[in-house]
Amino acid sequence: MAARGRQAEGARLARRVERVDWQAVGDALDARGFARLGPLLPARGCAALAALFDEDARFRASVDMARHRFGEGRYRYFAEPLPAPVAELRRALYPPLAAVANRWWERLGEEARFPPSLGGFLAACHAAGQARPTPLLLRYEAGGFNCLHQDLYGAVAFPLQVTLLLSEPGRDFEGGEFLLLEQRPRRQSRATAIALARGEAVVFPNAVRPVEGTRGPYRAQHRHGVSEVREGVRHALGIIFHDAR
Repeated sequence: MAARGRQAEGARLARRVERVDWQAVGDALDARGFARLGPLLPARGCAALAALFDEDARFRASVDMARHRFGEGRYRYFAEPLPAPVAELRRALYPPLAAVANRWWERLGEEARFPPSLGGFLAACHAAGQARPTPLLLRYEAGGFNCLHQDLYGAVAFPLQVTLLLSEPGRDFEGGEFLLLEQRPRRQSRATAIALARGEAVVFPNAVRPVEGTRGPYRAQHRHGVSEVREGVRHALGIIFHDAR
């Protein structure tokens, strides 16, 4: 019975991903460097994932941000097997994003191409010695924030990643907007603050994206973070597609 329930939930998540307007997502990523994916996880699913944060057996590693000067808060990398909703979202989101990633890499003159399925891409990660899963839960309490950064864990890296908000703004917390910083050569950096709804996801560049210039596409560097949480507790799910060394 439990297995059938997990399969049904996985099918529902896959349908939500399929209903995303992926043409519009690709256009937004090209134009602005990020795209909203809409609500992918219902409130009950958000609460269930957030509740896993205190279950130590679910995680392979935990990081105190203040200790490493990454910010103020804590995040935990899931161990295998990943929770079913996390595994299904990662699997379902990868193929349409791989199509965007391959188009970006072609514009930038990169020879590498990303396999059409997550399994094929993870096989390449493991062959390069990157076998530790990277999806993670993040918790910020009042005063918490995340410094601008990039999530690169080895030579093999997927150029897009996803953040999904698990808490309800205005009820569970105040502040805590998702931040994206774009750095273009010989220009001032551009910062964007993105306020997500509970269950809503945003996709953004892991490190670089192509931007059209007068002499063709060039690499715009990106970093992301979270602004200060003024009140309450904010939980989020991070879906990174490459594994770590």
